Amino acid sequence: MTLAVRVRKRFAASFALDVEFSVPLGVTILFGASGSGKTTLLRCVAGLLRPDAGALAVDADMIFDDRTGIDVPPWQRRFGFVFQHLALFPHLTAADNIAYGLAHLDASDRRRRAEAIAESFRIGHLLTRRPAEISGGERQRVGLARALVTDPRVLLLDEPLSGLDRIAQSRIIEDLRAWNAAHRIPILYVTHSHREVFALGERVLVLEEGRIAADGAPDTVLQLPETDVMAALAGFENVFDTMVETRMDAAGVMRTRACSSAVELEVPLTSAQPGATIRVAIRAGDILVATELPRGLSARNILPGRIISLTQEGPRVRLSVDVGLTLEVHVTPTARTALQLQAGTPVWLVIKTHSCRVVYGG
Repeated sequence: MTLAVRVRKRFAASFALDVEFSVPLGVTILFGASGSGKTTLLRCVAGLLRPDAGALAVDADMIFDDRTGIDVPPWQRRFGFVFQHLALFPHLTAADNIAYGLAHLDASDRRRRAEAIAESFRIGHLLTRRPAEISGGERQRVGLARALVTDPRVLLLDEPLSGLDRIAQSRIIEDLRAWNAAHRIPILYVTHSHREVFALGERVLVLEEGRIAADGAPDTVLQLPETDVMAALAGFENVFDTMVETRMDAAGVMRTRACSSAVELEVPLTSAQPGATIRVAIRAGDILVATELPRGLSARNILPGRIISLTQEGPRVRLSVDVGLTLEVHVTPTARTALQLQAGTPVWLVIKTHSCRVVYGG
């Protein structure tokens, strides 16, 4: 079973959605910055927004076609949709919320199907409670169960885990993996979380300004971004221009110098020639910090600098370090304490060659 999507929708002179792709069995992640059109696209597929032009089909079953006038109402498409804010009915129990879409069945069948899917999502003991009486993660499971109990042929998920803690996210991801393995339908999953992309996605589509900017396996698209915009989306906090100084073809590397300073970096070899400007991206978590000059390391880039500022953000500490240009670096709170890091502390940053990704100009 495959969902084929071709959608064009203009909202203003400054933004238009224009995409064409297919969603095979399994999870396809729709990834992109806020305002790129992810939720709008999902609503067009669900039938909550009417495209200006295009076509939607599940195999040979046409759902929407502007040329022939076909436009199947949302409630007849057999698409499950889990909204970011769930929209559970506060006056209904979890059981009644789950069974809401089963009005065509008799009471005993509704109860049986609601109980069965509730058990598969580990909320069987919560069926008599109302949404206000259960946790955020449990409400999310109720929302998923409500979408899936109707046996949809396509599942649409709009940032279903946003706002949940990592433990709740991990448990629901595990449940979704199990459900997907058992049912194998096309699933279009909107998220801005790199963790969810790698945990669930078999394929990722990157949306940028209403168009598909990248399409492929998560490792290819997010670990090897081709542009600076993609690098930022993929979680590379440090993106800056450098000039190629020397190529070392036999070693598979080249020496570059940052355009804004005298900082030199060894980066992986590309087709760029000496004198060419290339853009380099480095993840903050790939940079090591030392308070003494490191020796005897395989890493080729050791940059002396000084901490400008540091802030703790949950389980990580974000450092701003001046090495001739300002780099963002992430360490753990225990590393901060052990190294006695604070604003003004002189440090050396250690960066492996292959942690420097050439994302433009190479």
